Amino acid sequence: MEPTQAFEQAAETLQAAAELAAPATNPALGILIFALGGLAGAVFYLPFKRVKNWAWESYWFIYAVFGLVLVPWILTLVTSPNVFVVLSKAPAKQLLYCFCCGAAWGIGGLTWGLMIRYLGVGLGLAIGCGLCSAAGTIIPPLLKGQFGTLFQTAAGQVSLLAALVSLVGIVLVGMAGMSKEKELPDEIKKKAVAEFNFKKGITVAIFSGLMSSAMSFGLQGGGAIEQLALTTAPVTSNTWKGMPVLVVVLLGGFVVNSAWCLYLNSKNKTLGDYTKKNAPILANIVFAGVAGAIWCSQFICFKTGEPKMGAIAYIGWAVLMASAILFSTLLGILLGEWRSTSMRTRTRLAAGLVLLIASAVIAGYSGKLGQEKPAADLQEPVESVLAFN
Repeated sequence: MEPTQAFEQAAETLQAAAELAAPATNPALGILIFALGGLAGAVFYLPFKRVKNWAWESYWFIYAVFGLVLVPWILTLVTSPNVFVVLSKAPAKQLLYCFCCGAAWGIGGLTWGLMIRYLGVGLGLAIGCGLCSAAGTIIPPLLKGQFGTLFQTAAGQVSLLAALVSLVGIVLVGMAGMSKEKELPDEIKKKAVAEFNFKKGITVAIFSGLMSSAMSFGLQGGGAIEQLALTTAPVTSNTWKGMPVLVVVLLGGFVVNSAWCLYLNSKNKTLGDYTKKNAPILANIVFAGVAGAIWCSQFICFKTGEPKMGAIAYIGWAVLMASAILFSTLLGILLGEWRSTSMRTRTRLAAGLVLLIASAVIAGYSGKLGQEKPAADLQEPVESVLAFN
């Protein structure tokens, strides 16, 4: 083969690689998927309103069965044909890590209500969601030893800015909630935060926020499992590579939630709810199951959105959390929950919502920056070869 032909072949090969690399990530689509996950997280509780004559622990157990086991496993079997082989070959330490992160999230979720009882909705959500968002975004890169590299690229710096803007937005929404509580009539306010205790509340909030963020650690901590999903025949597609990780993490959450619910069933003598004659048993199972299906959709979106973000996939947790708070707040506005509040409260709320939306836009831009560099790196040798030729 003549040198000219060799150069042309090399140039064509590199050009094809550059063209293939660019569409491998799609930050705009990734942000949209994360936002849909946030929407699911904001509205999953609505079907619970249709459950009748059951104790909390009874319908929460059904929710856990559907949301933490049945729905994710059914979807995984459909999208990840090698899941059983992958899990059998996966490093035991990584499986245990993902499982324990799910269990830690389960404990954090159960203490979330205690945080609200001691601090109230506004202050509780401001601290709890802020910690969950910040810890779930920043700690995973730290655990992987990648945090320092985030400051070395424009994409990394902008993605950190997006996380910071998201956190500020969450705090402002929480401050609006605090103002809303203060503006309530005394009798309602005392009922809402009857057990207010800042010392206990802040302790529980720190614990709950950090433990709840363990869901992010687990979902982002199964790198070896995802690699096996991509390389073990019959291979799982890149979009669904995170499903084997998801089912392991959610299994940890299910063990904690189901154990607590069954304990409460026994303690409160509500085991009879599942066969209660004056309760619409089938309807209750359906509505609680739908709530579980909607709930787990947020983390399905999280794992399927990650591949679209490339190297800055960790920003997805901040976008997911921000979207959940954004949509839940908008739902509250539509239901008239903020109608009687002051201009100051509504201004804080509006500013927080604007920042939450801005954080998603900034995150998308950081993804675009991260997408352009690899393509440019491949394009450079192409141009060099062509110029030499």
